[in-house]
Amino acid sequence: MTTYLILGVVGLVVLAVSLLVGDVFDGLLDGALDGFGGDWFSTEVVGGFVSALGFGGAIAVSAGAPGPVAVVVGLVVGTAFAWMAAKLTRLVRGAGTDEAPAAADVIGHEAIVLSDIPDAGFGTIRVYVGGHTLRYNASADLGLEAGARVHVTSVLSPTAVTVAPMWSELPPTDD
Repeated sequence: MTTYLILGVVGLVVLAVSLLVGDVFDGLLDGALDGFGGDWFSTEVVGGFVSALGFGGAIAVSAGAPGPVAVVVGLVVGTAFAWMAAKLTRLVRGAGTDEAPAAADVIGHEAIVLSDIPDAGFGTIRVYVGGHTLRYNASADLGLEAGARVHVTSVLSPTAVTVAPMWSELPPTDD
């Protein structure tokens, strides 16, 4: 059981070190294991595998499992955690982007009318998406004045959208 606990602690140390200086170790590890595939041998994945193998094996031993069964349990748990670590690492590394949002990304967002939108014509709106300020030509079913809050409902072209007014609360009635 002690061996499994030591493996678990070593894995946690590898995970902690990868959080602090992960880029340095990933560079070393990637250079040594170029032929094996990127995310599967990152320090996060190796640390997650080793710690889960150790703690999974320790739990199996403490539950009364014989040595070979504890090893299999540790390997299964370690593989599951390594898979999750690889997925999370890929998700986090791929999250940031400097690309400007496309017109389809503004559907459903709130916008402000910059220039009046006539009944049978176009005006302009400003919408904020993902930290970007975008400006589009806009049409609506009914005329809207500058300053009105609207909701983007569809895309007509890469530079034009349709909008609908935002509903506001009804004023109280005097009954």
